[in-house]
Amino acid sequence: MSINSNYNSTIKYLFGLESSGIKFGLKNIQALLDYSGNPENHFPSIHVAGTNGKGSTSAMIASVLTASGYKTALYTSPHLTDFAERIRIDGVKISWDKIVSYTKDIKPEIEKCKATFFEATTAIAFRYFADMKVDIAVIETGLGGRLDSTNVLTPIVSVITNIGIEHEQYLGSTYKKIAFEKGGIIKPFTPCITAVENSDALSTIEAIVKSNRAKLFQIDKYSKSRIISSSIFGLEINVKTKYNFYDNLSVSLPGEYQLKNSLMAIIALEYCKQNENFKLISEKSFRKGFSNIQAFTGMKGRCEVISPNPLVIGDVAHNPDAMKSLVRSLKKLITKKIVLVFGVMRDKNYSLMIDHLKPITKMAYAVQPKGERALNKFIIQKEFQKRNIPCKIAKNCHLGLKTAIAEISEKEPILVTGSHYVLSEIIQKNE
Repeated sequence: MSINSNYNSTIKYLFGLESSGIKFGLKNIQALLDYSGNPENHFPSIHVAGTNGKGSTSAMIASVLTASGYKTALYTSPHLTDFAERIRIDGVKISWDKIVSYTKDIKPEIEKCKATFFEATTAIAFRYFADMKVDIAVIETGLGGRLDSTNVLTPIVSVITNIGIEHEQYLGSTYKKIAFEKGGIIKPFTPCITAVENSDALSTIEAIVKSNRAKLFQIDKYSKSRIISSSIFGLEINVKTKYNFYDNLSVSLPGEYQLKNSLMAIIALEYCKQNENFKLISEKSFRKGFSNIQAFTGMKGRCEVISPNPLVIGDVAHNPDAMKSLVRSLKKLITKKIVLVFGVMRDKNYSLMIDHLKPITKMAYAVQPKGERALNKFIIQKEFQKRNIPCKIAKNCHLGLKTAIAEISEKEPILVTGSHYVLSEIIQKNE
């Protein structure tokens, strides 16, 4: 059997575990890690949670660490086109044969404890990072924090990006309840960096920090910043912290919402630099890392220019808070109204997402990605039509974009958004 066949059957097996659903708790992941020799204890880490921005913030941190010369692991989810995107070292994806080998090794324990997809994936990632002897790992939570499979780590620093109302069935329906879950990654005597603004959420985080005798770094209190310039290709920012002044710092991820993500990354990295093992972090590596985020980490789908002519932008915004931030940025980057290719999962607050998109949308193409969670495209069409926005039905995500390109007037920008799954199908088809 070829490596490709082995890989495909292994990926099919791992994704088959999704049928077991989401299981909160650390019992299974701890069993898998014990079975694998506790790899989580063999590398230092930075742990990142939050409703939005955790992927970008994780990538920024990892990029600067790579630029500093450290062998840097990055674990994120979900992926866009390839499962291996979730598990990277210095931007390079885990190999097919490693995925096959590690899955085969831990399969008996997966079956024994009936592990979920994310539990198995996390165990594979941690084993890989330990075996590859990484200098540090940047780990993004999957869902929540307190009972998330990644929460077996004792990190150098924790980062909580923001708190929004999402996944209410798992995390609760109030800011306090969700903050309690996200704040579960905070460990005793370990500092926490945050951009949380909601007063209920912040008070909850503060209480958790106090109970752990830790220290809380709120970015607005520990830094001053401003955007010098902004384009579809990135930002130029000035940032002043307790330790340094970064003038005209280039950030290769576009969108003004990336300013706060940059501040969290900078403050977290400055704290890491105080550790004797990470003295190589310098202003030079900050500049190199922030200007090469996509190249050093393989990040995709954050206000990404899929095509310059016609201008097609892809973004994985998949909840109201993320959509609000995206729209706010696009208003400043693009003067014309957009043509929208939109699909979404049915468990999201899609009505509010469309409300946010309404002011910048000329017309829409409703699409429905594969999978049971996807919202029916005819429901999406009705939502746009209720807001007096013309909306056409597309057979699939790829044809939605293809039709939009064929039918738009000259120089009309196109935005593909609403879900990782929509962007994933389009990127895979175009590769």
